[in-house]
Amino acid sequence: MFGYRVPAPDQAMLISGGRRGQGGAPFRVVTGHGKFVLPVFRKVRFLTLALCESEVAEKCVTRQGIALTVRAVIAFKVGNDTESIVNAGQRFLSDQDQMSILTGRIFAGHLRSIIGSMTVEEIVTERQKLATEVLETSKTEMAKIGLIVDSLQIQSIDDGDTGYIEAMSAPHKAAIQRQAQIAQAQATQASVEAQQEAARNQAEYSRQTAVVQAEYSAEVDRAQARAAQAGPLAQAHAQQEVLAAQTELAERRAQLRQQELVAEVVKPAEAEAERIKLLATAEAERMKIQAEAAASHDRVALDRMLIDQLPQIVKEASAGLANANVNVLNGTDGLGEIAAGLVGQGLTILDSVRRNLGTAASSDTAGGGTGSANGNGTAHSGRVEIE
Repeated sequence: MFGYRVPAPDQAMLISGGRRGQGGAPFRVVTGHGKFVLPVFRKVRFLTLALCESEVAEKCVTRQGIALTVRAVIAFKVGNDTESIVNAGQRFLSDQDQMSILTGRIFAGHLRSIIGSMTVEEIVTERQKLATEVLETSKTEMAKIGLIVDSLQIQSIDDGDTGYIEAMSAPHKAAIQRQAQIAQAQATQASVEAQQEAARNQAEYSRQTAVVQAEYSAEVDRAQARAAQAGPLAQAHAQQEVLAAQTELAERRAQLRQQELVAEVVKPAEAEAERIKLLATAEAERMKIQAEAAASHDRVALDRMLIDQLPQIVKEASAGLANANVNVLNGTDGLGEIAAGLVGQGLTILDSVRRNLGTAASSDTAGGGTGSANGNGTAHSGRVEIE
């Protein structure tokens, strides 16, 4: 609309030509909204409220008399309150660039004043303290001209060719270099130790690998050797078992042949020897009976008959022994026992015959005559057979 004016968000609109502003100011201040301004009768100007910057490079002398060049940057702006806008408008409205120039000069003076009361060590090590003191001392002066400072940054401090700051930093540099060298040496040592440890681990791994490979190779060799020997060993075991079986069979055959020889040769020979012994015993017994008969001169005919029959009795007994299949359990002793039994049996038979014949003779004598088998006075020849 014609005559209606609106300031920008970072501007203050100053209207002059009418009634006075607040506090007797020669203009009225409008911010944040528009205002209808009568043309010709009113005049409108705009004051920036944006952030401004000023750089300072000032040579200062410290309390120790050492000259330093200090570079700083000041960030400032016009205050948002009406009083600050009025103060700044009255001073910088026609030439707003003068705000940066004037601010730089103000801070340069305060820097010289503050640095003159400090040592180089304090200035270098306590830059924030320096900035804070400069801000505090310049706050009142800056408020008078309607400006406020947002920040002050000390960019650099230079002592020129004096070398004081460098000399001051030498011990720290030496310490830092020493620490750096120590750290580097430790890092190098750690690296060397790590490399040595890695080499040892690699060597140990190689050794273990070699041992495992050797064991594996030895195991393979043993397995191959066992496999190569398996056939001959199996064949040798088989032959050994065959030889053992053949030996056992030969021993059994020898035992059987020994038993056959005993049955075929020894036992018949022992039986024959026993038969001959029995015959000899019978013959001796016959001769004994003959001797006894000749001595007693009684019952000559009877004894004669018995004597004649005794060899036949023994012969029959021995003939039965010769043809019999006799199993002798205890060798010659057992065979002797058999022979003695046969002789005893023969003698028992002989005694029995004697008793029977004697009883018959007694009966005949009691009858008044001499017993005769055939009636001519000759004893009857009785024959005894053993089956």
